[in-house]
Order: sequence, then C-alpha cells, then structure tokens
Amino acid sequence: PLCFLAVPTANRRGTLMNQYEPSISHSKSNEPSVVLSLYDYTGTALRPWAVMGYECHAYDIQHDVKPHTEYPGKPNGGSITYHHADLHNIRMIHDLYVRFKHRHVAFASAFPVCTDLSVAGARHFEAKRLKDPQFQTRAAAHCRSAALMFDMLGCAWYVENPRSVLASLWRPPDYRYHPWQYGGYIPTDQAEHPKWPQYVEPRDAYKKLTCLWTGGGFVMPPQNPVPRMATHGDGYATAMMKLGGSSMRTKNIRSASPRGFSKAVAVSNHDVQQTEHIYQLSLDLA
Repeated sequence: PLCFLAVPTANRRGTLMNQYEPSISHSKSNEPSVVLSLYDYTGTALRPWAVMGYECHAYDIQHDVKPHTEYPGKPNGGSITYHHADLHNIRMIHDLYVRFKHRHVAFASAFPVCTDLSVAGARHFEAKRLKDPQFQTRAAAHCRSAALMFDMLGCAWYVENPRSVLASLWRPPDYRYHPWQYGGYIPTDQAEHPKWPQYVEPRDAYKKLTCLWTGGGFVMPPQNPVPRMATHGDGYATAMMKLGGSSMRTKNIRSASPRGFSKAVAVSNHDVQQTEHIYQLSLDLA
C-alpha cells in the first residue's frame, strides 16, 4: 500500500494531493527549478535541463551512497546530482516527495525496471509466476507510485517502458516513439554517442519502440527524424544485436535514454520563466 498517498483529492491545478499533507507551497526564493529522474543511472535525460540552468537530481540504486554532482550547465548554473536510492522501497518514494514538495519541480521522468514487464521476456513469465504470482503486479506498482508522486508534486512527467504488459496492468501508453524520429535534435558535430559509440548509432539513428505514460501537462515534442541506419535488418539498434547476457553493463546500455528525444522533451517542456538559454541546447550534451 502507498501509505503516503492515502485519500488523494484534486487541487485547483488538477493534480493529486494528500489531504493529510499541507498544500504544496513552492519556494518563493531564488532557488532554481528542479527536474527529477528516477531509475536513472546515466543522467542523459537530465543533461539538456542542466544545460538550461535547472537543478537536476538522478536517483538509482547503482549510484554511490555518497551523492556526487556534475555541472554540464556551466556557466548557467545547472547541475545534476546523482543519488543512491532503492526506489522499490515505498518509503524512499515518500521521502522524495517530502524533500521536494515545497520546491518548484518543473519536470520529472522515471525509467522503472522493465525485466518483469517487457514482452521481450514473455517466455520467462510463466516460470516467474510459479515462483511469485504477484511479480508483475509489484513491478507495475513501482511505475504507478512514481507517476502518483509526480502528480502530487504538480509537475509535467513521463514514465517510460518498452512494449510491455504495463498497458494492461496499468493503462495504455499515451505515446510511442523510436529514437531515430528525434535524432535531428542532435547536432551533426555531436553525432557520435559520447559513451557507447560502438553500440549506439550516430544521432540515435535506430529503431527501438519506446512507450510513454504521461501526465501533468506533458508536451510530446515534434519529431525531427534522421534516416535509420540498417546495419542490422530494418534499422534495429546495434546495441540490441551486439549485446547479450544480463550483466548490469548490458542493461545500462540497452536502456540508456536517447539523447535526441531527451533534448526534444526539454525543448518542449521547459519553464520559460526559469531560463532564456534554450538556444544553448546546441552545446555539448555528452
């Protein structure tokens, strides 16, 4: 049970509030607006926001216990702080809500573990269900708890998963896209992936059906496609073909957020009162 979400009611912004919590009162100080990303190891989804001057926070169980911060937003003051967090513990979700409920959270995203949800692993579902009949219900609950917290914070948001049973366990996705459809947001002089060029096609020119569950006024960005690279069949990602096994490194590469789509989301959903630096998104997003 999501103990901190008891008896939700709607506030005037149409977001969910807990009647036992005080109403959200965003800080009136000069603190920068906040962007949150859950189940986020790489920070790719946050980098465009940091370039624009936002205070960004990435939470994932793989991060070091001691938080560390990088500043891709120099000289505009933006930052990304990486935090160790077990987001499958509902108490952690509650603590994040309490931490940020009085800040202006401009945007949030979540990339919950898809191992028990993706149809790519359907051949294993029966064996998993014999061991734990609730394994998918639990996996879907992690997605829904992130979304509900974002609603309570009053921000635009999306939860990402591949094609999965989440559509039946929760609701159908609001949007679907492939990375190549947004590759044009990556400048040609930054075409090569900064971390995994041997696996990820330049300018995200690959297919990978990605589903989004959205809320809070999320704006789906307009497409800016690039030609798909068909090195493997009909443009499927090299990462999907070269990488096998179940190591954490393999999972991180396979699930890395596309740079082009991440930039497009920031362009379409940024708070114009927070920054006038939208033109600087052509800076290094590596």
